[in-house]
Amino acid sequence: MSKVCAVFGGSRGIGKAIAKLLVQKDYKVAIISRNLEAASATAGELKAHLALGCDITKEQEVQHTFQEIVRSFGHVNYLVNAAGINRDGLLMRTKSEDILSQLSINLIGPIHTCKIALRSMVQQQGGAIVNIGSVVGHKGNAGQSIYSASKEGLVGFSKSLAKEVARKNIRVNVVAPGFIHTDMTSSLDKDLVSQSIPLSRFGEAEEVAHAVAFLLESPYVTGHVLVVDGGLQLQI
Repeated sequence: MSKVCAVFGGSRGIGKAIAKLLVQKDYKVAIISRNLEAASATAGELKAHLALGCDITKEQEVQHTFQEIVRSFGHVNYLVNAAGINRDGLLMRTKSEDILSQLSINLIGPIHTCKIALRSMVQQQGGAIVNIGSVVGHKGNAGQSIYSASKEGLVGFSKSLAKEVARKNIRVNVVAPGFIHTDMTSSLDKDLVSQSIPLSRFGEAEEVAHAVAFLLESPYVTGHVLVVDGGLQLQI
């Protein structure tokens, strides 16, 4: 069976690192981003097989994206949801549109992609999904109540879905990164934040990618949350 993987949010950051590793592992990789130009540039750089533009908050667009992948490669048997945004701020000052955009992209979007991907996976009687959560969802963090809700919501969704589809030999897991060197963390004081991390440093996107690949390829692991945070969750 060919290894066909759709990587949503694959044009930059953690998603790009995941796509790069999967290409190296001989997966047929579709890099999907809201920005088609960015997806195409990354696909060219990584020698990935396909670049597509998609707004994951719109189910019809997601459906069309999977149809394109099937047309190019055949059925999708691996899915990675790495698309996400944050709009940090105290809840009392948070605009309604920022609440909705975080929930739509970080939670409802992956629900859409999982729903459509399952059609292929059920037909094939097998597949694997990895959703990218966040240690912040588990620990909580002032100024990130909505982001935390969206990411921990993804954990509850993934565990429930894992139970729904296990008998079809489809596995669903979550990788929950801590502070990783990406655009999303570029404004943070790394020296200050690193003091609260037992391993005393930010992680690299490539380190998260290896965790994702492990879960995609581990046939007896499902419903699991793999935390990749340098020990941050150990701190009280």
